[in-house]
Amino acid sequence: QVQLVESGGGLVQAGGSLRLSCAASGGTFSSYAMGWFRQAPGKDREFVAAINWSGGGSTDYRGSVKGRFTISRDNSKNTVYLQMSSLKPEDTAVYYCAGRNVGYYSTLINQWHYWGQGTQVTVSS
Repeated sequence: QVQLVESGGGLVQAGGSLRLSCAASGGTFSSYAMGWFRQAPGKDREFVAAINWSGGGSTDYRGSVKGRFTISRDNSKNTVYLQMSSLKPEDTAVYYCAGRNVGYYSTLINQWHYWGQGTQVTVSS
């Protein structure tokens, strides 16, 4: 059973930075695509960023976070990260880590197999 545990959320002022971490256990992390999604109150969960299995390969980002967020992974630590900079109030949401038991990512929520419990990110203006 694959388990994903997020950490690193919190309250930050606009323009600030946070780094989210997601530790995986119970599966073959290095062969999975990994991603981050977010859900703001009253809104649907949406794609934020994803990275394929090799880490050094392809990544993808939601348009509104390109240039501000960076996804990375350390397969030796079974951990994926989301470095968030120049944060805006509209980035406020619960951020979820997701895993896909194939090596290549998808931006579609229903293509992901494993989910963490989420970590709250609040950006004050």
